Amino acid sequence: MYQEVSSIIDILFNIYFYMIFIYILMSWVPSVRENFIGELLAKLVEPYLSPFRKIIPPLFGMLDISPIVALFVLRWAVYGLKSLLSYVL
Repeated sequence: MYQEVSSIIDILFNIYFYMIFIYILMSWVPSVRENFIGELLAKLVEPYLSPFRKIIPPLFGMLDISPIVALFVLRWAVYGLKSLLSYVL
């Protein structure tokens, strides 16, 4: 049972990780964010990234490292969730 739940968590993490990664890459080409996929990714990713952007200011006025920190926190949350599930299941 734990293996099945753990693999589902890993799949969901990978999907969300790549969504964030693609959204970050899309920031280099602003016109790409204006299409349907860009708007969809913004609706799914921005609620998670916005608290990190409020806490971590851009470096040198233009380098935003908050998505990197957000990805690390997401990874730690997955590890914590899987550890918690290993105790429960």
